[in-house]
Amino acid sequence: MSTRIGILTGGGDCPGLNGVIRAVTLHARGTFGWDVVGIRNGFEGLYEEEYTDLTPLSVQHQLPRGGTMLGSSNRANPFAYPVKLPDGRVEIHDVSARCLANLAKLDLHGLVVVGGDGTMSFAQKFIQRGAQRIVGVPKTIDNDLEATEYTVGFQTAVEIVTESIERLHTTAESHERVMIVEVMGRYAGWIALTSALAGGAHVCLIPEIEYDPDRVIDAFHRRHGRGVSYSIVVVAEGAKMKGASLSVVEAGNATKQERLGGAAQRLADAISAKCDYEVRTTVLGHVQRGGRPCAFDRELATRFGAKAVDLISEGAFGHVAALDAGKLVAKPIEKAVKKLKLVDPGGELVRTARAVGIELGG
Repeated sequence: MSTRIGILTGGGDCPGLNGVIRAVTLHARGTFGWDVVGIRNGFEGLYEEEYTDLTPLSVQHQLPRGGTMLGSSNRANPFAYPVKLPDGRVEIHDVSARCLANLAKLDLHGLVVVGGDGTMSFAQKFIQRGAQRIVGVPKTIDNDLEATEYTVGFQTAVEIVTESIERLHTTAESHERVMIVEVMGRYAGWIALTSALAGGAHVCLIPEIEYDPDRVIDAFHRRHGRGVSYSIVVVAEGAKMKGASLSVVEAGNATKQERLGGAAQRLADAISAKCDYEVRTTVLGHVQRGGRPCAFDRELATRFGAKAVDLISEGAFGHVAALDAGKLVAKPIEKAVKKLKLVDPGGELVRTARAVGIELGG
């Protein structure tokens, strides 16, 4: 039997995943002569034994495509998996033992796990339970993995948000409105702050700095006092008003994370209750996750995918491909999941925002 490796994409989708799959396939087959097995729908496919062979032909057009050709699932926690019983009821089971058995049957020389903090946490648990031949590729539009400077998908999300902010400038100015744009990022403000700087926003509210709505309103007053009758506000979905909780649409449980949403409307309501500015909200939602990856993410995905194969060839299991000072390195998977990488409230990015007059609310 020839040597083969596997790859799966877990968690939420993002632009650049297909670039990782392509690079892994081309490098593994072309350089080492290894076969490559794609596991469908993340860890769900490992549980259900749903696989596909990956070849240079099957990945040849994938680099510019968004999403993931293997599918993904952010509700496929193998340690708390929803199992449908014969009577139609659904129970939460730990199916990790079956996943480990299926992994053993595949007899892989190595498994590339592509994902964010949740997926990497599952990979780390499998390593602790004996599945030693695992390497990781960090992807998430949130850019919140501690092990790497950038994750696959982040830059494309920023490009999409920045373009949206630019489009809102003209309509806000035409109608003399306050436009609030809610963006993703969960508990980290990387998308919000980076796109606010790139898009010329006037207010940016991030999870790392609790905001005072009166400070936001004062920023509008100052702009109006200078004869500028519109404002653009970027608010991260995880932004919190001082003394308030997160805006949560759906509570989390053992099988899924809590779903954030409503931060823009909460701010809009607070503004409207105190002054008569005409306020509109735009929630970009999954637009940020879809579509063609930008050039940076295509390059990063290719570099990360090739690096993951190198890690397998070197026997450097238990590590992720990472970017450090612009160079590819290997970092322990446990480093990727130890804590979230958050925006430093006293860091250079925040100082730059303040320097150019962006109000951060706190």
